[in-house]
Amino acid sequence: MAARAFWSGRIRLALVSIPVEIVPATKSASRISFHQIHEPSGKRIRYEKVVPGIGPVDTDDIVKGYEVEKGKYVLLTDEEIADVKLEAKKTVDLVQFVDADAIDPIYFERPYYVLPQDEDEDGVEAYAVLRDALKETKKIGLGQIVVRGQGSIVAIKPCGKGLLMETLRFADEVKKASSTFDDIPAKKPEKDLIELAEELIEKKAGAFHPEEFKDKYTIALRELIEAKQEHRKPREIEETPAASNVINLMDALRRSVKGGAAAKTKPAETKRSPRRANASRTKKPRTAKAKRGRKTHKKAA
Repeated sequence: MAARAFWSGRIRLALVSIPVEIVPATKSASRISFHQIHEPSGKRIRYEKVVPGIGPVDTDDIVKGYEVEKGKYVLLTDEEIADVKLEAKKTVDLVQFVDADAIDPIYFERPYYVLPQDEDEDGVEAYAVLRDALKETKKIGLGQIVVRGQGSIVAIKPCGKGLLMETLRFADEVKKASSTFDDIPAKKPEKDLIELAEELIEKKAGAFHPEEFKDKYTIALRELIEAKQEHRKPREIEETPAASNVINLMDALRRSVKGGAAAKTKPAETKRSPRRANASRTKKPRTAKAKRGRKTHKKAA
């Protein structure tokens, strides 16, 4: 089943107009989502829109509010918001081209596949020309798109036999790293440590194979759900225990570079201190209440 088009229109490069369809490149079906259930009745919990002191309200009586100060809002109707929405353009104009590695990854937001519209043979050829030209020049095309009244920056890049479009965050949506990392000490590590880390990185370098990385949490959740269905004990999640000993950074890097054989050494067991052991065998002193009880018992005798 073909994916539903997120957007359809044209990519324009100067006088060349390419009819395309854009479909999501990611899927969320593999993620597990939950509903809240009222356990005593077994019924699903629903949420009502209520006003304190009034109770449930009609949807028609609800407007959107933007908080400008604590407890003070500017109220906007759906009609007022619709009036400022951008007019939906059916064309993405490629206005600039940059090197493939010129954009910081933090700006990339969401990927989409760009497909040519099959009914237009000239468009399919123009699509292939743009794809191959971007490959040869190692460039990314930049433009803007309007979807559901909101505009986004987009980057068009080659992807195998086709094209990939990624939406980008605007500059004011990204926090500056310089101010975020201000509290990190500026002290430079020792050269030997850096060289050992570089050697370890080179040793573990390789091609990226995403299928080798598993979502262990989602897998464990699915097993738990299946186990509940079958009334059997679910398998526990395997977790790597945290090391209890502190290792010198230089030693840790050396061991990693050598293959990690020494790193597998079990940490020494913590011995119980003699003082604490003796203290645990010492009898607890009797309380005043216990002493009074003992005296009372003697008088009665």
